[in-house]
Amino acid sequence: MNEEDLVQRAADERAAIVAKYRHGRREGAEIYDWEEQTFEVYHALDRYGFIHDTNKHPSEERITEHQTPNEIKIEMEREKKWVKMLNNFQHVPPDKLRRRIFKGIPNSLRGKAWKVLLEIDKEKTAGKYQEMRDLAMKWSSEIRQIDLDVNRTYRDHIMFRERYNSKQQELFNVLGAYSMYNSEIGYCQGMSQIAALLLMYLDEEDAFWALSILVAKPKYNMHGFYIPGFPKLLRYQEHHDKIMHKFLPKLKKHLDKNGVDTGIYTLKWFFQCFLDRIPFRLTLRVWDVYLFIGERILTAMAYNLLKIHRRKLNSLGMDDILQFLQVHLERRFEVDDDVAMESLGKCLEELKKSKLDYAGPPPQLELPKRKFGTFKEPSFEQKVGRRSMEFSRMEQSTRESVASRRDAAMAAALTAESPTEEEPSAPNGHARHSHDESSALPGSKFSLEQGSMDGDGSSLLGDGSRRSLAETSITSTADLSVFSSAPRSQAADSHSICEEDTDQEDGGGTHTPTPTPRSPDVLRIFVPYESPSPPAAPLTPSSTTNGDILRRPPTSLDNKIRILVMDHTPPGSAPEDNTPLVELASSPFSPIVDLK
Repeated sequence: MNEEDLVQRAADERAAIVAKYRHGRREGAEIYDWEEQTFEVYHALDRYGFIHDTNKHPSEERITEHQTPNEIKIEMEREKKWVKMLNNFQHVPPDKLRRRIFKGIPNSLRGKAWKVLLEIDKEKTAGKYQEMRDLAMKWSSEIRQIDLDVNRTYRDHIMFRERYNSKQQELFNVLGAYSMYNSEIGYCQGMSQIAALLLMYLDEEDAFWALSILVAKPKYNMHGFYIPGFPKLLRYQEHHDKIMHKFLPKLKKHLDKNGVDTGIYTLKWFFQCFLDRIPFRLTLRVWDVYLFIGERILTAMAYNLLKIHRRKLNSLGMDDILQFLQVHLERRFEVDDDVAMESLGKCLEELKKSKLDYAGPPPQLELPKRKFGTFKEPSFEQKVGRRSMEFSRMEQSTRESVASRRDAAMAAALTAESPTEEEPSAPNGHARHSHDESSALPGSKFSLEQGSMDGDGSSLLGDGSRRSLAETSITSTADLSVFSSAPRSQAADSHSICEEDTDQEDGGGTHTPTPTPRSPDVLRIFVPYESPSPPAAPLTPSSTTNGDILRRPPTSLDNKIRILVMDHTPPGSAPEDNTPLVELASSPFSPIVDLK
């Protein structure tokens, strides 16, 4: 195909997607079976709109809330107070407003309160949203990725359950319009769930302006989270480490020992303000406070979660820590919401006294540089959705920074745990280790955040309602695959880290270091990959010519093996004497390697 044909093909694809959303669910709508969410039997629709499937095991369900008559009475009294307060909002004493927000905004008035807290009416520009939306339908290079993400955003919520229904149309419009409004970000996965949350309580245009405020206003400044390289995410993770070292040193040491780096579990905490990591009802209350106070709540709530559950976390090994932080907390938080919010207020004050409540003003790198709402015709690469097969220098540096920081922390923790006295040796020359020691080591496989993708660059596996931030296609402006985190549910088709101890044979030879307290060296092999397209028919001897080599099924992304061996630098030696970092991308087909 020549360039003109490629541009035309991309335009036709975009037009076909837009047409489906405009047509909606009217007669003749083209909706595939895999796009529809099926709940054969459900017994409850909770007060927030989430559907509960009775076919699931009770432990796997979100807890259905039933308000007692007394709770309903209290809620009605609070609604009366909030109606009065919202009608005279400018004259409400700040302390009084703060107390009531920490108690939670009544759900029936949450949309109105959020609109006031965000000052949406001051941000609106007449006609601008419609202009950006129309431009997106014609020009946005992000339409394809947005369509894929709309199809898997909160599909267990009554508003987004049906494909191409009115709320899915609104979500598609908001994300498309914003991809044109803020050309530095365009669209990045993670924004779809934030926009969907806003659409649960605001109308379409207000949700667009609310998203714009969250990204660009100094009070929230989420822009730095979404731009390539994710500089604000890294800065907040480093600040979180400072808080951990000061207030939770024992837990920090335990997490480091088990290889649970800040970059693994804080991604959705900071990137989406705890969406999908704590119960939805508690998430709403955190968002109430977040919209009132701003970004300081992110670090305070992260500290609060670990402080509340520190005893439990200290008793868990690596696999269980990740499962607890990224799956269990959302399903069974085990602490009353009022207690958690009261603790959040105390944590915020505690951090203020130590001057750790604020990660500091954003550097210029994190601030928007282009004027919002200005249209520039996309480049040829953007029009055709050409995918970059390599990460930018900034993104590559970010990937290496997160990985090396985690490995260094783990190696340091293991070294600190090393026994000073010689332990009895086993017959093969290895020191014996207790069961507790070995269970705390990262010697088993664990699945990272579901980063597997289909042939289109995005996964459509699972229930589609809670998806990985790492699944952002490389066609998007920013890619989150660097920040892997534990899965919301265990999946076999996700990134894995495998570590095995290699025993030395009795016959002699050099001993291979193992990641145990007896050795400071760490060997890790990372093999990120994409879920393959529907498997092709396997090659059989009858289908090959004599001498043919059976090749592996092709994948859309090159596998990469990353090996990092952490050495202790002897006193007086130069840093360059350390074992270097080795990156090995997949090479052309090799019978020696591929047929081994």
